[in-house]
Amino acid sequence: MGAYCYNQEALQNLKIDDTSILDRLIDFESAREAHLKRDRSKRDKRMSLKEAVAEFVEDGDILCDGAFCYVRTSLQSFFEIMRQGKKNLQAVGSPVTNHSYMASYGVCKYSHLSYIGAEMRGIDRIYNHHLKKKRINILSDWGHGSMALGFKAAQLGVPGIFSKQLLGSDIIKYNPYVKLTKNPMKNEDDPVVFIPALYPDIIFIHVHAADKYGNSRFFGPSINDIAVAAASRKVVITAEEIVPEMDIRYNNKGVSIPFFYVDAVVELPYGAAPGQMPGHYYWSRQWWEKMLRSCRDDESTKKFFDYWIMESKDQFDFVEKLGGAKWISEARRQTRAAEYDNEDDGVDFSYDEWTEKTTEERFY
Repeated sequence: MGAYCYNQEALQNLKIDDTSILDRLIDFESAREAHLKRDRSKRDKRMSLKEAVAEFVEDGDILCDGAFCYVRTSLQSFFEIMRQGKKNLQAVGSPVTNHSYMASYGVCKYSHLSYIGAEMRGIDRIYNHHLKKKRINILSDWGHGSMALGFKAAQLGVPGIFSKQLLGSDIIKYNPYVKLTKNPMKNEDDPVVFIPALYPDIIFIHVHAADKYGNSRFFGPSINDIAVAAASRKVVITAEEIVPEMDIRYNNKGVSIPFFYVDAVVELPYGAAPGQMPGHYYWSRQWWEKMLRSCRDDESTKKFFDYWIMESKDQFDFVEKLGGAKWISEARRQTRAAEYDNEDDGVDFSYDEWTEKTTEERFY
């Protein structure tokens, strides 16, 4: 691992004295070594989620939040990481919404922050609570686009990218990794920001289908998944279904992520619940609203997540708590209607707002 020269103003503003905690995210040498050691043979990589988390997630790893918040994100993988009691992970991603509840159990201690929240559900009070209690340490602040450029640089195999992003923003003052510099191709003053290549340790990517070797396909925006699959030291694919190789090879939808990036394949139906899986199920807005509104302190947060995560042994237990077959049916109708793939214009997207006085709860 080399010695790195960080943005000194950001180090002071974030009160980071020991910069070694920052090194691994930009450590090209160890990332290259991990990539060269990866077994790229065409072999059966199927295993259970419990096995994948136990084998590939190590305490202190940099865990990347895949897809977008609660859309095609392998949420059930994060829940299993919590159940197994992994500790002191660094959370990175654009966005990194799923950091907050993992911090409640000491799983994620550090943030490479871009955005945490759930849009119309409001700000994430759980994250704010842990931040004020100093249970979370912010190591760097980002915009979505600037972090995406860091992942893209890693995918391309270049040290970094010069960009106009972040100019005029105070983010530069709170990101040790980025440097304000001069465009080397201009004689006149032309400021640019250097954004280094970013190498997470591990990402769980949820897809619509994969074969046993790891060839995967998904529908909709890739967000950063394709770039991070190339950049990460470890990649676990979780899939709604495992299909024959011929289906992946000859289906005209093509391959989104090729097998040689992948270390493990997990068949995980409803692996994105309570989030959305395009074409399969809609996100449980009621669940997210209750989480963000009811979790106000340590006691209420623990009560909520003990019930939903720690007391559920897998995604099927979780789906039963959401409403079982009724949730599955309604969530499928809703996502198809939202994607204009359903002739039934009577699909009901309304729901009862959760309050402290709510007695009858419905999550579909």
